[in-house]
Amino acid sequence: MPHLSDRVNQISESQTIAMARKSRELKAAGIDIISLSLGEPDFTTPQIIKDAAKKAIDENFSYYTHVSGYLELRQAICEKFKRDNNLIYTPDEIVVSTGAKQSIANAVLCIINKGDEVIIPSPFWVSYLEILKLAEGVPKIINTNIEADFKITAKQLEAAITPKTRMIILSTPCNPTGSVYTKAELKALAEVVSKHEELYILSDEIYEHINFVGGHESFAQFDFIKDRVITINGVSKGFAMTGWRGGIMAAPKWIAQACDKMQGQFTSATCSITQRAMHVAMGLDYATYIKPMRDAFLKRRDLVLKLMKDIPGLKTNVPQGAFYVYPEISAYIGKKFEKYTINNATDLSLFLLDIAHVALVPGAAFGDDKYIRFSYATNEEKLTEALKRMKEALAKLQ
Repeated sequence: MPHLSDRVNQISESQTIAMARKSRELKAAGIDIISLSLGEPDFTTPQIIKDAAKKAIDENFSYYTHVSGYLELRQAICEKFKRDNNLIYTPDEIVVSTGAKQSIANAVLCIINKGDEVIIPSPFWVSYLEILKLAEGVPKIINTNIEADFKITAKQLEAAITPKTRMIILSTPCNPTGSVYTKAELKALAEVVSKHEELYILSDEIYEHINFVGGHESFAQFDFIKDRVITINGVSKGFAMTGWRGGIMAAPKWIAQACDKMQGQFTSATCSITQRAMHVAMGLDYATYIKPMRDAFLKRRDLVLKLMKDIPGLKTNVPQGAFYVYPEISAYIGKKFEKYTINNATDLSLFLLDIAHVALVPGAAFGDDKYIRFSYATNEEKLTEALKRMKEALAKLQ
């Protein structure tokens, strides 16, 4: 009988990855699947970044670096934070990891003890809860809704804090809702946190550059709370570098040193070639290299929202960032078609995969099985066809 640890048995497989895998299996069987499950830009990595990686290989930059990333890269990251976010960090406050997911895991595992409470607004990114399980922390979920644009208030945050609370994990722009916190909203939350000396903020800002409301607002901008903010970023989304695996954490030196120690026992430094590529990415001109992708995502968002208006029963907010739409599907609960009965969004997602051949992710992955998430990080032709298929399939439910 196979024996697996309780640790691995208690965590769930990422439903985004699971749905993507099922989509690939169906495609391999010859079925025309449109997969809108993974949060992955369909753009290619800018040539200037690829050229830097090629040069690094040719120059034999293939040896171990400092666990947290080589010094010049961390200096370039500090310059990026100063230029883009008006945040002052030193290289010893920066840790480069194998993707933002590892950066988050490092921070949670270094700060959270068994029984410590962590506040997570729902909907939340799939891995927050599973990483917290590995740390044996206790999730305190604050539920939000469309009417609140899926954002928590200072009053809700204060009500959720107990003497055992050690961290709040929050993303802006948010995956899966696309919600973006304003400066005033972040400041109100920061003022609550400032009253609780042992409470830390893990601010996931990986979608910083995919922002439709103007400038990005970082949690660490407030000096009165900066020494308790852990900022997570990376190159996957804004630079179309998902497979390169380059994550960034900026945090107080003592937290960065702890994460360096943790990472040194798990992976050591991330790929040296990826680091060279990240180094170039940190200095790229936004208007030239990033804004065209951001503008394309905005155009796709507007197309999706327009097409969704023709599908009865889908209710959504207007996402202000990232590249997801997160509609509520309660109107379909209880409806049937042939062998299918819709009891929740998971049922609806499987129905749409089977009947419409469109792969989405059920809201259960993000904390509420009355929603579905689909990514519009693909071309307009596929999005138009996917929404057409969804409309036709959903009309069969009675």
